[in-house]
Amino acid sequence: MPISTAPVDNVVDRIENAGPLDPVVKAVKSVVTALLKPQAVRDALHGVWLGHPLHPVLTDVPIGTWSAAAILDAVPGTGPAASTLIAIGCASAVPTAVSGWADWSQLHPPQQRVGLVHAAANVTGLGLYTASLLARAKGHTLRGKALAYAGFGAVMAGGYLGGHLVFRQAAGTNHVADTLDLFPSGWQEIGRFDDLPDGAPTKRTVEGVDLLVVRRGQHVDVLTNRCSHLSGPLSDGSFTVEGGQGCIVCPWHGSTFRLADGAVVHGPTTSPQLRFETRVVNGALEVRLPA
Repeated sequence: MPISTAPVDNVVDRIENAGPLDPVVKAVKSVVTALLKPQAVRDALHGVWLGHPLHPVLTDVPIGTWSAAAILDAVPGTGPAASTLIAIGCASAVPTAVSGWADWSQLHPPQQRVGLVHAAANVTGLGLYTASLLARAKGHTLRGKALAYAGFGAVMAGGYLGGHLVFRQAAGTNHVADTLDLFPSGWQEIGRFDDLPDGAPTKRTVEGVDLLVVRRGQHVDVLTNRCSHLSGPLSDGSFTVEGGQGCIVCPWHGSTFRLADGAVVHGPTTSPQLRFETRVVNGALEVRLPA
């Protein structure tokens, strides 16, 4: 178990390693997978079209409106403004949650455990905010404010866990962003061109950086081998054709990249793979970072 310095970190570390949550994770994942089965739906929810995970963008709306409502509830004479903001937050929380579930279903077990508790905190917050609206509609203003503040606390706890997922557990981040810093400058030889298997993904390594190499006849494509989603080995993946273009499919979660430029074809990832320039010199294949 990781060594933590803050008590709250110790709590989150226990959640990461809470094996008893796994049956719940498995059950919820099966439901999410069944409901979000169409590839186009999953890609839209992951944010492939946006080039950025969609879920964190959507969270700005409920968190922003509920935060504003918390301020207005502390200011006399604001009338129904807080109720309006809370209602907007409740409505926007639904698509926000759906996009979050889509991302969550494609994570590793420790991340899914934290994500499950993150979702539970947010669902609790949504329930409290809904109860707050009902209380206000009946004229129970003080009760409505108390329920809203309790909901705000639950949402803040959920937000903390969401931040832990991203910044501590690296869920949703680009796992190959450091390639530009790690790969040596200039042309680097990675072996004889004729020794490369034809039509099969293979791996080559240059100073600790793994590369995916796919040769097709006299043409070769070279990408970063670690998948940008969660570092899956693309060289263990499968070659496919999408839209008439050769692609590589990650063996871990199915992220699909176009070999010609490393672009994302299907999620869960939204970050492209770095594509290297190539040349053949005296029968040897050489690669370098893109200019």
